[in-house]
Amino acid sequence: MPHQTLFTVATEGRGFLDLTERVARLVRETAPELTGVAHLFARHTSCGLLITENASPEVRTDLETLARRFAPDGDPAYAHDLEGPDDMAAHGRALLAGPSLFVPVARGRLLLGTWQGIFLWEHRTRPHRRELVLTLLP
Repeated sequence: MPHQTLFTVATEGRGFLDLTERVARLVRETAPELTGVAHLFARHTSCGLLITENASPEVRTDLETLARRFAPDGDPAYAHDLEGPDDMAAHGRALLAGPSLFVPVARGRLLLGTWQGIFLWEHRTRPHRRELVLTLLP
């Protein structure tokens, strides 16, 4: 039977928030016998979700470097800057990861690879509260 949970996380501003353990715990507690998929969705347009390297923090540092090149803050070519110089850059950066991801689940456990972790990638420079939806499907 499908199950859905809405939860909120607080970010500290631009950077990565590791969600791996929180999502794994929610899956174990809500659907301990589930074999299927976990779908995670961010209800925002200026952050993203991704599965990436969880052992070497240099990977996330380098992803930030790439994002700065792809979508620099305060570019004078941007028309959308209602919330400051990071506004349009955050929307552009959000395209890199996207708002959702799927993870296979077996008997209530996420089937991530050895070096994989689930991260929310905050693109705004200020702290935010982000709403996430976790849907568990057989």
